Formats: sequence, C-alpha cells, structure tokens
Amino acid sequence: MILTSISSCMLSMCLLIVSVIAQTPEAAKVPDTPQGRLVTAYVKAFNSGDEKAMSEFITNNVAASALQQRPLDKRLEVYREMRGNIGTLDVRRLVSAKDDEVVVIARTKEGEWRELAFMLEPTPPHKLMGIRVQDADAPSTGGMEKAPAPATPATMTEPEMVEALDKQLSQVVGADEFSGTVLVAKKDSVVFQKAYGLASKEYNVPNRVDTKFNLGSINKTFTQVAIGQLAEQGKLSFDDRLGKHLPDYPNHDAAAKVTIRQLLEMKSGIGDFFGPEFEAIPKHRLRTLKDFLPLFANKPLQFEPGTKQQYSNGGYIVLGAIIEKVSGQDYYDYVREHIFKVAGMNNTDWYEADVMTPNLASGYTREGMADRAKDLRKNNLYTRPAKGSPAGGGYSTADDLLKYAAALRDGRLSLPNFRQPASPDQKGSSAAKQPHFAGLGIAGGAPGINAVLEANEATGYTVIVMSNYDPPSAEKVAKQIRAWISQIKK
Repeated sequence: MILTSISSCMLSMCLLIVSVIAQTPEAAKVPDTPQGRLVTAYVKAFNSGDEKAMSEFITNNVAASALQQRPLDKRLEVYREMRGNIGTLDVRRLVSAKDDEVVVIARTKEGEWRELAFMLEPTPPHKLMGIRVQDADAPSTGGMEKAPAPATPATMTEPEMVEALDKQLSQVVGADEFSGTVLVAKKDSVVFQKAYGLASKEYNVPNRVDTKFNLGSINKTFTQVAIGQLAEQGKLSFDDRLGKHLPDYPNHDAAAKVTIRQLLEMKSGIGDFFGPEFEAIPKHRLRTLKDFLPLFANKPLQFEPGTKQQYSNGGYIVLGAIIEKVSGQDYYDYVREHIFKVAGMNNTDWYEADVMTPNLASGYTREGMADRAKDLRKNNLYTRPAKGSPAGGGYSTADDLLKYAAALRDGRLSLPNFRQPASPDQKGSSAAKQPHFAGLGIAGGAPGINAVLEANEATGYTVIVMSNYDPPSAEKVAKQIRAWISQIKK
C-alpha cells in the first residue's frame, strides 16, 4: 500500500492474506456475530499451534475466490512463518465491526502493536477474504496495557539516536534477524548508513551500502508518478474507464466499469496475479506486462468497482499497460527516462533474475522450509518472476531511493493527487499534481524481500531500510528508527 503521508505501511500480498491475533480475555470485545465468531475461530486455530486446526479453519472459512489467489498449501507456509516469527498476540481493542470488516488492535509477544483488519465477504456467510496488517500505537484508553518503553531516554539527541541504532542493529544481525542496508538522512544529509549480512550466502559475498536490493511493492510508487505525469499532460484522466485506453482488455465488464482512479486506489475489483496459475508457470516466462495479464485479466471482477478496497497487484499491471498505450513507450523505458533519469537514479532497474548483475543481493526465505529449528533459508529465485513489473520486483540502492525522495521533495517529480476528485474550478491537468510534497511512506515484502522508504516532511528525516530476508525484517528496523526520531529533541 502506498501512503502519501507518513504512517504505518501495509505489506504486499503475502502478508495481507494471512496474519495473526491471539485469544485473551480482551477477545470478549469481539462481537458475537457471524463475523466476530469467524475472527474468534481464527484466533483459536492460530494460537493452537496445530497445523491441522489451521488447515480446517482455512478450508471452512476462507472465501473460494481468496483460495484461488493463494491456495491452502501456500497459506499454511505463511502460517508456519508467521507463527514462528511472532508467536502469539493479545487482542486489546475492538476498533470497528461491520458486515465486511472487523478491525482489532493486538499486542505482539515482543510488546509491539498491530492493527489487524479482517476483510470479509459483504453478504452471508461473510467468509474471510484477507487480513490487512499495519503498525499501530499502543491503546491509551480503557486501562489497557501499554507496550514496555524502549530502553532509551524519553528525549535524545541525533548522535544518541545513531548510537542506539548501531547497537540495536548489531543485536538483530547477531541474532540473524536482519541482513541488508540502513540509511537515515536529515533532508539531504546522511546521518547514518551501514550494511550488514550477506548479499550471496552461496559465495559468502557481503552486502555493501551500494548493494542493489529488491524493492517489492515500492515500485508501485513509480507507477503512480508515471500515471500522474501523463494525467498532468492531459493524455489521460483519473476517471477514464479502463476500456478507453485498453479497448481489447479481456474482461469486458472491467473495461466498461473500472476507472484509473480505482486502479490506483485498489478499489477496482481486479484480482491479483498470485494464485495457482502463478505457482504453476515457470518464473522465467514472466518478463513483460503481457506475460502477467493472462494470470488474472480473464477472471471476473471480485466486487463491484468502487465499493471496497482490496490489495491488487493485478491492477498495477493494468496501470503499466495503460502507461504503455498512452505514452507509446515500453513501460520500463518510460519509467527509466521520465523518473529514474530525472532523479539521477543510476542503479535502479528491473534486473532480470538470470542475467548477471554486479552487486545485487539474492533473497533468502524461510517460507516452505520444513526444519525451522536450524534457521535454514533458501534462495528465493523460484518464488519471484524473472523480471519485476509495475506492481513491484525492481531493484534499487539506498542512495538511489534517497535521490528519489529528494526529487519528490524539490518538485522534479510529483506524486499524483488521485485520492480526491477535482473540484469544479480545477482543470483536469492541474488536479493531477499534488500542490506540495506531503511525505511518503511505503513498504514492500515477499519471500526473501523486505524494503521500507519513509520520507517525513514534518521531521525532515528520510528512513530507508532494505533487506534480503523475509518480512518484517526491514519493517521492524524502520519502526524502531521512526520511534527514536520522534524522541529527538527539537
């Protein structure tokens, strides 16, 4: 998920579909309704640690359309990974309960807080579509328990923050919980930059500060900028129907109903390209936008466009195809010329998996590993496309992402203003561009991939964490940095 102001970031599809909460006395706050009982049943199955119980829950309670996107065996792999990483969580607050969504706040075993939104079918029997997870602040009302305060001063100087960060990273690297690179900058001045772990375990090659890491869904923000540029030039409108630019789109219902704005906001009803077809296809065949479209474009809409929001990598493939049609350029060439070149991002691209690329980190995942006791990891080569897409999977360096944030800040590039319809007195092109840069927070994650980019205009700090381990390896580091930055003396 892409946020145009600093806030907690949603992970990519692999973490949206399955996450965790745990049964505690506070769970009585979950309503005794079909939706609430489903949440309670999930809690019980997850907390049991019994894979058979979780399998039965998934089979009986997850919607058929969601199971098509991620079948039972893949969900159980994620369950093993999440259960091993997080353990149990205590539900401490019910945020909201609606026909199609139940939202709770829970505390992790490590004292961290998460907001979990259980997305459900809007009509009975209200089966589970997915779970959206994002960071949350500790509840401060109702006498609820707060997370332990970090072992740092209530206020701190920037050098103290850097010292605490270096110490913390040494600990998590020593525990083999992080491998990657970290950069913290105040405006354009770097205050901390260091690399950890191995870019190649097979050849014992260390990560460097200029190593290229897989971005996951951070690529989506480049796709947004590209759409905004074309809208500003008057070549498209956010409210154009998909079929205006892609008249041959296989799903005629989607072509007639879905707008560009809905694709950007993930409210289109177009599904994901992850699913049985993705699992079955040899990954070396996924190199162009046309290679991805057959994985989802022929399938029916999952809901009426505009009626709900559901994470959709497929929708961003469609946006890339629109960019190609409107600009007359290959998507990758367009972004290289109009975004990377403008920002001076010389080490950012969609490097192909089977093409030798210097100083590029391999990804290492525990997903699917049977023996977690030995902390084994495998190369993620066979879990990702040969080449990334408008939805994610490109590569960059920490320095290049800092250049991207600087280009957004000084106006050389601009995030589009697509979340608010234009007022009657606005021209179509002027409405496409945000009046000023409000900040950016985005994360990407998949097996062996986790990256975070946060540019906070209120504090002036940019935080970049890139990891070649599973989520939430980078996000946990970024969250801690964000907390320490909030303590820096003004």
